[in-house]
Amino acid sequence: MRTAAALASLLTCAALLGAAPADRGALPGRMADTGGGSQLITAVAPTTGATTGTLTWWDLRDGRWTRAGSAPARFGAGGLTEGGTRRQGTDTTPTGLYDLPYAFGIKEAPPGTTYPYRPVRQNSWWCQDNDSRAYNRWSEPRAADCRATEAEHLISYGTQYAHALVIGFNYRQPVRGRGAGIFLHVDGRGATAGCVSVPAEAMRRVLTWVTPARRPHIAVGTADGATAITRY
Repeated sequence: MRTAAALASLLTCAALLGAAPADRGALPGRMADTGGGSQLITAVAPTTGATTGTLTWWDLRDGRWTRAGSAPARFGAGGLTEGGTRRQGTDTTPTGLYDLPYAFGIKEAPPGTTYPYRPVRQNSWWCQDNDSRAYNRWSEPRAADCRATEAEHLISYGTQYAHALVIGFNYRQPVRGRGAGIFLHVDGRGATAGCVSVPAEAMRRVLTWVTPARRPHIAVGTADGATAITRY
């Protein structure tokens, strides 16, 4: 049993060391990387074959990750797959750790939103054409070399894209054939084509929570195995 003097010594040492390290008990504290910011979204499925799971958003304050909110999540109809080897057209959600370039929506940004927010207009498209210079980019109007059959007319998805966040999968330096247009958006009727989706109210809450200065990221993965979220 520790004596009172020993406990006092330990407390003194802790004070000299400064802030405590990130809490290893919460999920972000057990991850290999959280992106370096103080906000993180985790999207976890039980297995790679699952199409449902849980989205949780977290705050890092005083060295401790705390849960800010949680909601049921949906994934691709083809389940989840490692982002670095994903192939376009497989309806799989890419696992990994990604930044969140900006938000967008058909509806106005929820009151209190501070994240960069792009309104969807009649001529707003997301190009998924592997032969286009606009591959995996917002295109307004649609680029001449981006075929309409290989692009999403954003305003056509009134439910899903009422509010959304761009997930930075294959975004900074796009690899052709790996996939385009991966978002966090509002639920549709069922599983997604590779995005992550949540109920409308949860999406609004996330948009009013994310703060640019806190460098939010999203981590997508499974509970365990080769694509375990703790590996990212």
